Amino acid sequence: DKGSVTEFLEQGNYKYKIDTIEDQNWNQIWEENFKPVSVNQFCTIRASFHPPVEGSVYDIIITPKMSFGTGHHATTYMMIEQMQALNLKGMEVLDFGTGTGVLAILAEKMGAASVLGIDNDDWSIENALENVLFNQCRHILIQKADNLSLNQNFDLILANINKNVLMATMSQMKQH
Repeated sequence: DKGSVTEFLEQGNYKYKIDTIEDQNWNQIWEENFKPVSVNQFCTIRASFHPPVEGSVYDIIITPKMSFGTGHHATTYMMIEQMQALNLKGMEVLDFGTGTGVLAILAEKMGAASVLGIDNDDWSIENALENVLFNQCRHILIQKADNLSLNQNFDLILANINKNVLMATMSQMKQH
């Protein structure tokens, strides 16, 4: 409400300027600025409105919404780059901090027998579930979890999360 903001600012004797932004098709603007990401012709991450990229081994369609994991961030790109050197056929994989589910989706496409993607954020869980379905994955389970209290061991743990969380959960990860 502009009126209450203006009142608040005037009471504090602040200098301010109010600009009114014209109503726009924000989704169209987002689409125009969202570009596919290709990692060494190994994997392309794109939105559904982009055509597939020729020559890419794996094609992943992501609608990021409010979640992390489009490939545009350097850490996601580097995780995918490192996954290129792995043989995931038949592996049990944990995607710790799954975000959009992009790493879980890639793991399944690379042949993982099963993938558990966990995150503590409701938006991420909802978004990852949508992306898993959109990519027609059948061996990925997405769950909301705040910690690694799991009754399961994994062949590989993917964790594209911040250093503090990694350091705090390293001993738990080792147990799994």
